[in-house]
Amino acid sequence: MNITLFALNGSYAHSNLAIRTLRDALQEAGLGSVSLLEATLRDRSTEVLAKLVAERSEIYGFSCYIWNIREMLALAEDLHTVCPKARIVLGGPEVSFAPERFTTLPFVDTVITGEGEEAIVRVARAVMAGEELPRLVAGAPDPRFTESGIHYRPEEPTAPLVYYESSRGCPFTCAFCLSSAARGVRAKSAELTLAQLRQFESFSAPFTVKLVDRTFNFDKERAKKIWRGLLSSEYTKCYHFEVCAALLDEESFDILARFPAGKVRLEIGLQSTNERTLAAIGRHTDAKAVLAAARRLTALGNVHVHLDLIAGLPHEDMASFRCSFDAAYFACHVLQLGFLKLLHGTALREHAKSLGIRFSQTPPYTVLETDCLSFEELSCLQEIAELLERLRDRGRFALSLDFLLKRLPSPFDFYYGFADYLRSVVGKEVQRISQRDLFTHLAKYGEGLICPADGATFKELLRQDFATFEVRKPPIL
Repeated sequence: MNITLFALNGSYAHSNLAIRTLRDALQEAGLGSVSLLEATLRDRSTEVLAKLVAERSEIYGFSCYIWNIREMLALAEDLHTVCPKARIVLGGPEVSFAPERFTTLPFVDTVITGEGEEAIVRVARAVMAGEELPRLVAGAPDPRFTESGIHYRPEEPTAPLVYYESSRGCPFTCAFCLSSAARGVRAKSAELTLAQLRQFESFSAPFTVKLVDRTFNFDKERAKKIWRGLLSSEYTKCYHFEVCAALLDEESFDILARFPAGKVRLEIGLQSTNERTLAAIGRHTDAKAVLAAARRLTALGNVHVHLDLIAGLPHEDMASFRCSFDAAYFACHVLQLGFLKLLHGTALREHAKSLGIRFSQTPPYTVLETDCLSFEELSCLQEIAELLERLRDRGRFALSLDFLLKRLPSPFDFYYGFADYLRSVVGKEVQRISQRDLFTHLAKYGEGLICPADGATFKELLRQDFATFEVRKPPIL
């Protein structure tokens, strides 16, 4: 029996851990020939469908998320049309909550909810035995997870970003997150985690290992033991951790300060500095303490710090969000401005109406407006998010932007004003402006914000940024 596990990734740089995990579970159970097929959202759907059909498998497993579910369903329906005898199985976070949305689809045979290792084996055995498949299979927590492997294989092509899971679950109950639906944390030992991270050294390509643990340092002693181990020169990859900054103690800072530059990336969820907002979403950490830890990490100079903010949370208006943005801006290397997603299975979706949150009913269920933020204000924040990524997070305006913003009272006001300038004066949306033209527009807008003496320096730094990151002829600034 042939089984194909299919993933549709955001880009070529990503890989899918879930299908590799299920592949190993099926092979350990001795269930047929299992192949992996990965494509990206940018690939032509006809070409992806052709690859799926060419597999000629009895079972196709689709790994479904909010950001790919529409494309996945379209491909599944077309695959069913061409290969009507094939069994199509959906799994993943997007189908695990309110699964009745998918069990009634005529081209879907089975929906697996929750953890899939044991469930996919049950489905495969049922197909091999000629049994009728249930429309819904509830996955159970895998008791063997804490001893499971890395699931990647050195002989297979490897994307620049690979994922590793050292724990499942989260000790926190953030109302916007699916992790709040399950209780408890299961974790591999520090010793096993280090041994498995060492296995990635046999992979030839340099890449980043992103640990998908929801809160890597939920157990401070375990986290410190792993970090101490990674200090060894035998670990040569870049390691990305999502951490709770409030749990970092003095020893954690001391260990992190010893890493060579570029070896460790830390992602910290701030979300907001509004205390009422944080209480409404079930986050009980001290925002001031989180920011202090982020600033301290950033000041080390060797650890790359990524801070997350979410727009559209309860009780946060534009003035409140401005405060959150300004407080976070200089506390990190990358500030990611995300927008609230009202996911099935989360408390915020359940209570959205009473909280005054209105959102799209189609994936990814993005907030449209709240009682505190109008649709127009959220649209403006979308433009600011685009500018933030292009101006700061990609690093292409590093010298000029740092010089400019350190002479202005509010980073948020700069981005808000520049977005308005591009919209009203230039007459273009941010995403429609070329990188070269963005330099020109920033020069004109920024020059008007600072004194003439600083203006000449600002333009010279813009020229240096352009020469460093662009290959085309520079604009006349």
